[in-house]
Amino acid sequence: MAISAKIPPISLNSHHPNSQFSKLPNLETQNSVLIPSRNNQLSLRKSHQNSLLNSSSSFIADPNSYLTQLCIQNELKQAINLLTSVVKELPADIEEETLVSLVRLCEFKRASNEGSFIYSLVSNSITHLSLKLGNALLSMFVRLGNLSNAWYVFGKMEERDLFSWNVLIGGYAKNGFLEESIELYGRMLWLGGVGVRPDVYTFPCVLRACGGLNNWIWGREIHGHVLRFGFESDIDVVNSLITMYVKCGDLWSARMAFDRMNRRDKISWNAMIAGYFENGECLEGLRLFFSMRECCFHPDLMTMTSVISACEEFGDERLGEAVHGYVAKMEYGAEGSVGNSLIQMYSSFGQLGEAEKVFTRIEYKDVVSWTSMISGYDISGLSNKAVETYKMMELEGVVPDEITIAGVLSACASLDFLDIGVEIHELAKKTGLIGHLMVANVLIDFYSKCKCIDKALEVFHQIPDKNVVSWTTIILGLRTNNRSFEALIYFRQMKASLDPNDVTLISVLSACARIGALMCGKEIHAHVLRTGLAFDGFLPNALLDMYVRCGRMGPARNQFKTMEQDAASWNILLTGHAQRGEGALAMELFHQMIRSRVRPDEITFVALLCACSRSGMLVEGMQCFNSMEIVYSIAPNLKHYACVVDLLGRAGKVDEAYEFIKKMPMKPDPAIWGALLNACRIHRQIELGEIAAKNIFGMDNRSVGYYILLCDLYSDSGKWEEVAKLRKTMREGGLTIDPGCSWVEVKGKVHAFLSGDSFHPQIREIEAILEGVYEKMKAEGGSDPNTSFRNEVEASKAEVFCGHSERMAVAFGLINTAPGTPIWITKNLYMCESCHNTVKFISKVVRREISVRDTEHFHHFKDGSCSCGDEGYWGLSSD
Repeated sequence: MAISAKIPPISLNSHHPNSQFSKLPNLETQNSVLIPSRNNQLSLRKSHQNSLLNSSSSFIADPNSYLTQLCIQNELKQAINLLTSVVKELPADIEEETLVSLVRLCEFKRASNEGSFIYSLVSNSITHLSLKLGNALLSMFVRLGNLSNAWYVFGKMEERDLFSWNVLIGGYAKNGFLEESIELYGRMLWLGGVGVRPDVYTFPCVLRACGGLNNWIWGREIHGHVLRFGFESDIDVVNSLITMYVKCGDLWSARMAFDRMNRRDKISWNAMIAGYFENGECLEGLRLFFSMRECCFHPDLMTMTSVISACEEFGDERLGEAVHGYVAKMEYGAEGSVGNSLIQMYSSFGQLGEAEKVFTRIEYKDVVSWTSMISGYDISGLSNKAVETYKMMELEGVVPDEITIAGVLSACASLDFLDIGVEIHELAKKTGLIGHLMVANVLIDFYSKCKCIDKALEVFHQIPDKNVVSWTTIILGLRTNNRSFEALIYFRQMKASLDPNDVTLISVLSACARIGALMCGKEIHAHVLRTGLAFDGFLPNALLDMYVRCGRMGPARNQFKTMEQDAASWNILLTGHAQRGEGALAMELFHQMIRSRVRPDEITFVALLCACSRSGMLVEGMQCFNSMEIVYSIAPNLKHYACVVDLLGRAGKVDEAYEFIKKMPMKPDPAIWGALLNACRIHRQIELGEIAAKNIFGMDNRSVGYYILLCDLYSDSGKWEEVAKLRKTMREGGLTIDPGCSWVEVKGKVHAFLSGDSFHPQIREIEAILEGVYEKMKAEGGSDPNTSFRNEVEASKAEVFCGHSERMAVAFGLINTAPGTPIWITKNLYMCESCHNTVKFISKVVRREISVRDTEHFHHFKDGSCSCGDEGYWGLSSD
């Protein structure tokens, strides 16, 4: 037989140590009584001693009858106490039947310490165990989950029968040692001897083990043994065969075994029906369910929960409602398991009202009932209700499990409920649920979304065995918290131990796009081409987005041509042109999209309107906006209105933009007022800017960007007192601006430069290059970039809102790349006028192309000019 007969190396030494032998019952504590007085105490002690002496004398006179009688009366403690107090080793006249009775009583009472004590007496006195006593000890230790002692007993037995093998095989299987149980089965076939043949107890056990291991080859071989030994008609064995094939994904063999059955029970039907559902064959499973009813088999709870889950998977609401009606008619509706399945089904359909009705009808709500309702609310976007339901669950005294914790944390993350999430984290620690990988992963996601990325990292580093989800979640968390550089570091660490999945790669590509890490992005592109993932799911669009945001429109167009072109891919290219202010190219691309019969969506028009706004194409932009609903049946949303306000504002029509806002059919959000405030900043319209700011801060007083816009409006207009007040408000509110940071990729490695960083290994060379540039600028009649500001406030503002970090990145690129090599910079803040002029001058002097992508624009410098036409840097305003 191909199944090996290998067994775990457990010692069969007769001096087998077992710490459980010392765990004997403490007589004093087990027989303690509250004693009110010293006289009573003395009296009770004498009475106990006399009773023990009388018992001892009876035990010595006829130990077997006395112990057997105690076993019949279920007096295990008294029997053990007697043995402990009277004997040090097993008396010679104790019969085997008496020991068997004691062992069976220990098994019945799940008395682990007492069973180990009896075994210690037996092992110290008997070298080889008889079949009857050995089987009793085997059965006891397997029931108690002590496989080490069970294997040791098995080794000491003089002979073994089929019961011995079955008990040990079953013990290993039930405790999760599936391979070992099948290997024991193989050894039984080889070494069992005459009369030891697998039976109706052996086959179900080993077949379940094969299914658990998903090992079709072993299962198929054991199927041959079933036929050889003549059990192909036994209903329990064939049911196990069906289950095994189903678990291994072989529905054809499972159905063949099912169809050949002369007699079927509910287990047969349930196994086959559930098998279809588990393997995604919902329609076939439902057909078999109807056949079951035609054959006059009434479905039970297991059948109905499987069918309800299939309706959920199948997505058929009418069928689900019909099954619910059948359940109600059969009076299964009050059962918790059926109710829980119905809640999950209706939640997946978005029918939360029906789910709530089912929930209220469940008489005894368990943790699954509450969790199903919490998860349903969370999935449907009703996070507030999910948290409220969790609080009700706490009041009812129901203890949450790991799935509950995960669902509530997900809801808290959506609502930014940091305090409640921290409380749940503490509860998970106390209950030990933090040890579940799912809980730890959701905690990482929760802290990441609540902007507590350091706390997320703390949870991540405490996970002993991280899986792909753990790594992906922390990488995505770092990316969304603007720590893309670290995200790439963690990605490289992950690759040393695990293969990333497509979600990981999409997250990493987003980080590459954020900091301009082109080589890392290209490595991922090569990886997905090698592994065949290049055309799966969202990965093609993620690659396209990476090339666009890294400023490589050539490779982006090549990627676009090789992939299936859906609306998302067209939108990515349109957004790329919009960021570069290439309105004409964006409009041309849009017409190509229409000719390709790809229907535009809301995002398409956001990109188009942005492109028109940054290119000064007012007429074309308004035509796009007006055609949305008339031509393409797309109702404008808040983002489209914000784009139109920006379009009008940049074109100098600030009053028209304000009138447009007042006539909107919906309430404007902070982004719309922010677009108006930016237009007021550009054209120095203070009164209207203050109206916009008032509306913004009435809805959002935490976004730093709006304070920056207003501060710039005041400073450009010379209102320094207002600037001071605004900065004080920001300080008191704890609002801070991220320090300026620029990234440059040199020879495949990304280098980061923070504003004011003086610790870089090449800082002296960088400073020398910049000083040389400043001297040349002054020599050619220009001003020193460090002293070109109108006043100290202007210099301070540029330092805060720009940081000048791109200058160091450019100098580093000049030092470490060959002459003529283009330099690509990405930064997290805006580019100020001083830096813009400096980089323009450098591109002319060194004859290099330099690209800088700031938070809003792409700047492509060449021969002393910029692609933005000197209109895309921070602080620009009309005079």
